[in-house]
Amino acid sequence: MDVDTRLLRYFAVVAEEGSLTRAAELLYVSQPALTKQIRRLEAGLGVDLFTRSRTGMALTEPGRALAERVPALLSGWETALRETRGAASRAARVLRVGFLASAANEATQPIIAEFARRRPGWRAEMRQASWSNPSAGLADGDVDVALVRLPFPGQEALRLLPLFSEPRRVALAASHPLAARRTIAFRELWDEPFVAAPPETGRWREYWLAADERDGHPVRVGAVTEHPDDWLTAIANGYGIALAPESAARFYTRPGVVYRPVTGVGPSRVAVAWDPADDDNPVVRDFVRCCRDRHPDRPGGPDGT
Repeated sequence: MDVDTRLLRYFAVVAEEGSLTRAAELLYVSQPALTKQIRRLEAGLGVDLFTRSRTGMALTEPGRALAERVPALLSGWETALRETRGAASRAARVLRVGFLASAANEATQPIIAEFARRRPGWRAEMRQASWSNPSAGLADGDVDVALVRLPFPGQEALRLLPLFSEPRRVALAASHPLAARRTIAFRELWDEPFVAAPPETGRWREYWLAADERDGHPVRVGAVTEHPDDWLTAIANGYGIALAPESAARFYTRPGVVYRPVTGVGPSRVAVAWDPADDDNPVVRDFVRCCRDRHPDRPGGPDGT
């Protein structure tokens, strides 16, 4: 049978953790959804992979046999996929650049222009990702390099070069009682409903809800969105408020939505990210240098220069 590699990844985490609850937390999926996918894999293979009990998930003999093979299989597939896509990009002389929202703000176009100067005949193909994909496609191998907002799930497995930071603001409906204020303390917003990213984005969602800066106060979610247009619509319609980078006031204007400075929350950080396997890729190295050169106070790129 043909097996979705995602099912094998899910299986590997459940096998390692021995618990659907802990595995679901690590995978940023709901426990019912994870249970459904594990049963789908078992049905496709025609074997029981786990013995289920109140204490957790124990591998059966067939499950142990599969668990021994899956890590190497997944690693090999990811390497083959990355190399295949990379070869296609090199053949077309295209660098795939993932980004979220406003990318590197006003520095984005100068970065692209500098890359074109350094690499004549090459083209940086910009690929915008939804907020449900905070690595901007890098974790899946869909892009070669990405302009990202920190933090996000899985960033520890990638190379990161921080570029700059900017204050966060709060976006509110123009009719909101606090919209007339010049500055708002975050504590005043704790009981407000927030427009949030999807739950599976984990640390990304928690950061933009400022979950660690509420002194344990619970978050109220008024709406969940994946794209900037839907996000703005939800705020304008009064479904909730949201934290946003200061630059959102320049790049994402909309009638009915206002941005106000907010105190009591840390800044948003922008970085360029790439896979460690591309440390020696000269095209990726050149792009990272272009990003670094727009922010000369930052440390070096892949080669430390």
